[in-house]
Amino acid sequence: MKIYTKTGDSGTTGLLRGGRVPKHHPRVEAYGTFDELNSWIGYARSLATDSGVSDLLLELQPRIHTLCSDVAADPTDEADHPLLPRISSDDVQFLENAIDRMDGELPALTNFILPGGATVGAVLHIARTICRRGERRLTELVEIGGSINEHSLVFANRLSDFLFTLARWTNHRAGQVETSWVGVKKS
Repeated sequence: MKIYTKTGDSGTTGLLRGGRVPKHHPRVEAYGTFDELNSWIGYARSLATDSGVSDLLLELQPRIHTLCSDVAADPTDEADHPLLPRISSDDVQFLENAIDRMDGELPALTNFILPGGATVGAVLHIARTICRRGERRLTELVEIGGSINEHSLVFANRLSDFLFTLARWTNHRAGQVETSWVGVKKS
């Protein structure tokens, strides 16, 4: 398989289903954002020295890759590609179970917190914001009439919650104290 195909030289790209679209198409923006997110997750995993954190990230990455594949394939053409991996309620449940497990070890939130902490925790906060952008791209795609797997949007929403909790959990395990946001004081 060649790395370059020359098929995108005119500014279009092929979807897994549904033909070719411009490289700036909302569907491409959506799965491209989650691809960017997965790269940041890989970076966080490369920095992680806590095996609990790196193991969770390693379990997460294939699911994000599946999300990219899922979004790159219009589900209205599913009969053409029945074996394509799909995000499912099991993937959402994985995130919820992990959130509940991590949250059980964390102090209760009483204020908004500022992103930061240990390096891995700070990178996970960046990942969370990229995930939120991906979620916005998904809702934009749906708004213009693009079809997506019903579990993809739920997964994306839960994924940002997972990344927020994982950033907090990572910082907690690293002994980093969270910085509360107290707002701007008026003079």
